[in-house]
Amino acid sequence: MKNNQEHHFYELSNGVRIIHKNSNTPVIHLGLFINAGSRDEKKEEQGMAHFIEHVIFKGTQKRKSYQIFNSIENVGGDLNAYTAKEETCIHCSVPAEYFEKAAEIIADVAFHSIFPDKELEKEKDIIIDEYYYFKDIPEETIMDDFDELVFGNHPLGYNILGHPERIRQFSKKDIDAFMQANYHPSKMVVSVVGNVPEKNVYRIIQKYFDFRQTLQLKARARRKFSAYLPVKKAYKKKIFQSHCIMGTPAYSTFDKHKTALILLNNLLGGPASNSLLNMAVREKHGLTYNIESNYSAFTDTGLFRIYVSADNDSMEKTTEIIDKILKSLRGKKLGTLQLARAKQQLLGNLCLALENKTAEMLSMGKAFLIFNRVDTVETISRKIENITDMELLEIANEILCPACFCELKYLSDESYRG
Repeated sequence: MKNNQEHHFYELSNGVRIIHKNSNTPVIHLGLFINAGSRDEKKEEQGMAHFIEHVIFKGTQKRKSYQIFNSIENVGGDLNAYTAKEETCIHCSVPAEYFEKAAEIIADVAFHSIFPDKELEKEKDIIIDEYYYFKDIPEETIMDDFDELVFGNHPLGYNILGHPERIRQFSKKDIDAFMQANYHPSKMVVSVVGNVPEKNVYRIIQKYFDFRQTLQLKARARRKFSAYLPVKKAYKKKIFQSHCIMGTPAYSTFDKHKTALILLNNLLGGPASNSLLNMAVREKHGLTYNIESNYSAFTDTGLFRIYVSADNDSMEKTTEIIDKILKSLRGKKLGTLQLARAKQQLLGNLCLALENKTAEMLSMGKAFLIFNRVDTVETISRKIENITDMELLEIANEILCPACFCELKYLSDESYRG
């Protein structure tokens, strides 16, 4: 066991790692993180990680599907899961007295699911319905299409949901092969936030997660992304608004400039209404309802994106304003007061986010999965304070360069509007 000021760390004999933070609340938040996502799929497996995330709830050696959910929801809890490009997570929030029940349920679905054929076929229909549901939401679809535009045939460009024709072909044998390659305890982390004594956390997690590993890890090395080529594409769509997304590969999770790019992104188009993009495009010119930028970091690369929706007639002016803002960030350093305010805002955003204990548990688990550590607020604060105006200027010139951007537009077919 090793600790820092806020967190307790453990490792079980089979390699499963545990991170726990005590929180004086009546609810326990628990998550199992697996270091496997859509980028770990072979071409013919596209959608497999997400498919498994669904079907692990469809029956275990001792529970039917309805019994799995009733075990948690009948006590007022919530059981859920998500799949990302580089991880899968099964998580649960329950009243504190049901912590052991939650741990046992998560372990049961993760390690003892039986994947009944009838349930697999039913879930294929549900996932394909989910696929088409998002196809009706252009602001969602354009994100997936943009990832494919940037990363091409690399697994980072795969749609997490997969495609209907491939999903239809998945079998239990395919599930077993993917899990054999990726669901090894050495690639797992259990994250816990709640008012539970340390010794009880370790005892309960050990009881259900310290199983003897009988499968040999057949890990696949993640293929690094390279050969980026800026591309610009536009399509007419039967939609009322036009949508535009632009961006470029950026820093990896392990890059020394990651925190500084997070700060720059927050200033440029983060969630606050006073972001540079929102103030200029929406508040000053009234050209859009929704404009934002975001930055995602992966183990060997990253992705920076700017997204906006607007009328066809406003899109050209909107992109001109965006270019002007990016040019200003590349042209001169932030002033002392502007930099100080940007740092304070980012740190304040972090502190507010930690008030959401589910989000904190998820953040802890992902960080421990990747870095085998979780930074305290004080450590993160020091990293933010150490960012200089010169570093931000250099990053702006490297990343915020429209000539290096991919750009994808969905243009409204005005005949559709009537």
